[in-house]
Amino acid sequence: MKRLHRTATAAALALPVVATGTASALPAPVSVTAPATPGSPARAEAPQLPRPTGPYAVGRHTLHLTDHSRPDPWVPLAGARELMVTMYYPAHGGTGRPARYATTEEIRLLIESQNLEDAAPPETVSATGVHSRVNARPAEGGLHPLVVLSPGFTVARYTLTSLAEDLASRGYVVATVDHAYESAGAAFPGGRTLTCAACDKLTETKDYGVATTVRAQDVSFLLDRLTGTRPAWRHAHLIDKKRIGMAGHSLGGASAGSAMAGDSRVRAGVNMDGSFHGSVPDQGLDGRPFLMLGSEATHRPGGGDESWDAAWDRLDGWKRWLTVAGADHFTFTDAPFLAGKLGLPVPELPATRSADLTRGYVSAFFDQHLRGIPRPLLDGPTAANPEVRFNNP
Repeated sequence: MKRLHRTATAAALALPVVATGTASALPAPVSVTAPATPGSPARAEAPQLPRPTGPYAVGRHTLHLTDHSRPDPWVPLAGARELMVTMYYPAHGGTGRPARYATTEEIRLLIESQNLEDAAPPETVSATGVHSRVNARPAEGGLHPLVVLSPGFTVARYTLTSLAEDLASRGYVVATVDHAYESAGAAFPGGRTLTCAACDKLTETKDYGVATTVRAQDVSFLLDRLTGTRPAWRHAHLIDKKRIGMAGHSLGGASAGSAMAGDSRVRAGVNMDGSFHGSVPDQGLDGRPFLMLGSEATHRPGGGDESWDAAWDRLDGWKRWLTVAGADHFTFTDAPFLAGKLGLPVPELPATRSADLTRGYVSAFFDQHLRGIPRPLLDGPTAANPEVRFNNP
């Protein structure tokens, strides 16, 4: 994962009773207007994420999961591997209570890690407006495909909230994952906010393939806990176990390849602007579909990231390689909506356009490959989306 730069879109946000597989409500909702500090003449207005586009309201639960079969790979003395997971799901409107975007401490650590001295107070960014509601009543209507979302390295799962809410509004169950010790700050039970111990180790080795393997193991464990005989989530009956996909940003996108290579339950994958780090094996992915969605500047064929050319040659099923003009590394996250509050310049591709393109192509991909609904959007360029290039090296 790249460090946030002031020449880039807003840096991605680098994101409690402990019990294996227990669900807990999110922290109490917060106001979308940050509290004034002493001596401050006015309160700063919090950013707002775009409304979901599907017909469903969106519910939300948080899970803390512990994999006692393996120690944490980054901090073995900390004990077993832990995950924090937010479940988004189709819900009845008007039920549940407002959710919060992130904790103030998570945002404070992000701002500190990126030296964003011009950023708004953490309280402002953490109060970013969202559209999901905690403990909302699930909508009726049978089983729903499951999509796992994994964030970029050094950032937390909340950076994919806009995409998660939109997919859930369209009828998907979505699980966003915080992988312990892999972000600048991620809140875990017991008042803990875990920081990026993995950053120091990978700075020394540069072997990010280790991290994609770790995340693939995390995803397999998550699927065990969501689809096993004693599921960790009380609404697990909503999940169609035969229709599971994964998408991720940056290292999370590379990890979609690793997860598919290691677990046949993951039927379709999306990499949003992440170097692959060898995550697609030489033999391919058993013909399963894969979407590569990236920035034109870096991830065009023959561009700065040779891993995309190598992965393309190895993919052995339905595949598309799309690049977006004007996009940067964080276009495919919530970052464009937070840019101004983080003291970063307005991105070349407007925030609303970034969300429209990311949501549109990712949802079309999963509609076609998990639901069997043909989506012409994936067939080739369209006049409505001139920024998107279909590559066929």
